[in-house]
Amino acid sequence: MNLADIHYLAEKMKETIQRVVIGKDEQINHLLIALFSSGHVLLEDVPGTGKTLLAKTLAKSLSCSFNRIQFTPDLLPTDITGMNFYNQKEGVFEFRPGAIFSNIVLADELNRATPRTQSSLLECMEERQTTIDGHTYQLRRPFMVIATQNPVENHGTFPLPEAQLDRFLLKIQLGYPTKEEGLHILKRFKNVNPLEDIDSIASTEEILAAQDLYSSIYVSDDVLLYIMNIVEMTRAHSAVELGVSPRGSQALLKAVQVLAILKGRDYVSPDDVKEMVKPVLGHRILLKSVIRAKFTKVESILDEIISSVPVPTEKALTKGVH
Repeated sequence: MNLADIHYLAEKMKETIQRVVIGKDEQINHLLIALFSSGHVLLEDVPGTGKTLLAKTLAKSLSCSFNRIQFTPDLLPTDITGMNFYNQKEGVFEFRPGAIFSNIVLADELNRATPRTQSSLLECMEERQTTIDGHTYQLRRPFMVIATQNPVENHGTFPLPEAQLDRFLLKIQLGYPTKEEGLHILKRFKNVNPLEDIDSIASTEEILAAQDLYSSIYVSDDVLLYIMNIVEMTRAHSAVELGVSPRGSQALLKAVQVLAILKGRDYVSPDDVKEMVKPVLGHRILLKSVIRAKFTKVESILDEIISSVPVPTEKALTKGVH
C-alpha cells in the first residue's frame, strides 16, 4: 500500500458512509482521519442528530469487530475491561474479556457513567491495553473508541475530566441538517434502513497498513514550528487556564498528516493545520472561570490565536518532498 492507495480507500469509505449519512462531509473526513491515525473520537451534539448512526455506519464499512457499550450510572469497570472468574469445573481462574476487546468500540453516552467507570478507559485509549488483577492484556489492532455525549442535558451525567478528554484525538459536532438534507433523510429512511445494505469495503489489513504508513507524509520544519507556536499560544493566552499538552501537539501533527493524504497531497500545508486546530485542540483547552462566566467560547480564542501566529511561506512547505 502507498499514499495513493490510502487516498483511494478513504474515498471508497466516504462514499459508502454517505449512502447512509446525509451530508456531513467534514465530519466524515474527521472520522476517517481518526481511524487512519489510530485516534479516538468524541461526538458531541444534541439527541437525534445521527451520532450513533455515523459510528455504526463507519464500523459496518470495515471488516472489523464492533461492540457497543451503553454507558449508564450502574455500569461497572469490569463490564468494560473484563474480569477473572473462578471456573469450578477446572478449578482455576479464567479471564472473561469485556466489551473493550474489539476493534471499534462505541461508547454511547459516555458521560452517563460514573467517574470510576469512565477511568477504566484511560489505559485502554492511551496504551491500547488493560491491566486486570496485575496482568496486562493487549487490545486488538486496529483499536478505536467512538464516544458520544449530549452537551445540553446535565441530569444524571458526570462531566468528562480533562485527562479523559485529552485522550480523544478529535471532538466533532454534527449539527442539524439543512432543510434539503432533512428532506433527503426522510426519503432515504422512509421504507428501509439503508444501514442494513452496507457491506464492509475495507479490511483489517488495509486499515493497519494505512496506520503504519500515514506518518511518512512530509512535514517541513516550518510547519512543525507553526504547530508549536499555536500550541504555545494556548498555554500563554491570558484567558486560558489549561493549555494544550504535548499529547495535543502530537495529535495535531497526526491529524494534519492524514488530512493531507485525504486531499491528495504528500506534504502538509498551513491550511491543513488551520483546518484541524479546532477539532483537535478545542476540547483540550480549559478557560479561566471568569472567562467562562462571560460565555466566551474556546473557538473564539483559537480564532484569535490562528490569526496572530505567523504563517510559513509556501516555499518552505515542499522542500525535501520526493
